[in-house]
Amino acid sequence: SYSRNLHTTTNILLLSLAVSDFLVGLLLMPGEIFRSTACWFLGDIICSLYCYLVCQIVSGSIGSIILISFDRYVAIFHPLHYATRITLGRVRGCVVLCWLGAAFYSIFYMREVLTEPGKSKSCFGECTFVISYVTGTVDLILNFIFPVSTIILMYVRIFVVAVSQARAMRSHITAITRHRSVNVATKRSELKAARTLGVLIFVYLICYCPYYSFSLIEINVTSTAYASFLIFLFYFNSCLNPVIYALFYPWFRKAIKLIVTLQILQPDS
Repeated sequence: SYSRNLHTTTNILLLSLAVSDFLVGLLLMPGEIFRSTACWFLGDIICSLYCYLVCQIVSGSIGSIILISFDRYVAIFHPLHYATRITLGRVRGCVVLCWLGAAFYSIFYMREVLTEPGKSKSCFGECTFVISYVTGTVDLILNFIFPVSTIILMYVRIFVVAVSQARAMRSHITAITRHRSVNVATKRSELKAARTLGVLIFVYLICYCPYYSFSLIEINVTSTAYASFLIFLFYFNSCLNPVIYALFYPWFRKAIKLIVTLQILQPDS
């Protein structure tokens, strides 16, 4: 909101990811601590709502990462057409569709919990949910296998092109004119964005793989002794995403510094 230079198509996608990460820290992690360590006295309806929010927010986060990957893919492979194909209106529409899709998917995933609150609990003061084998398999495919396959496929192609561009720039650096140096700076920016995306994907895999790998053995991961560890590792991805962007982008570090040091309150800011 404060930094006008951040109002770009890519940063709208980052905003979508930031909102999901923020909601994970604000709602899901405290809810998981309360659900796993204390007596749930908020009732079955609130428990069902919490379970729905878990699915909604996590699915929105995964969808945002896919959109960011696609955005970088177009920027690297079709740089001349990027401005016309990736517009603010289209990006906003994609973000809205991403969250609407996550909402409808969450209704499917949590349909039994929403229609019959408290059905799966074994005692009073418990908040848990049990999913069928079919639902767990669908979730494994849609929320892990498909996103991971899509992201890795796009990033491998991005990495190959980025490496070839870097080699081309190094070999022609002495013959670059002042006009073309602007294009080189743009290419370097794209390469840096590609590297950041690679780190983001690596962290995503590290945090998500244990949960979904264990779900291949036990569909209802939440009912196992390792549930809390796997779920918190799952959520920890949302803690690392902002750190990744804060460390890799100078303009983001500058904006944060202005806010933290309260320089935005100065008249000449």
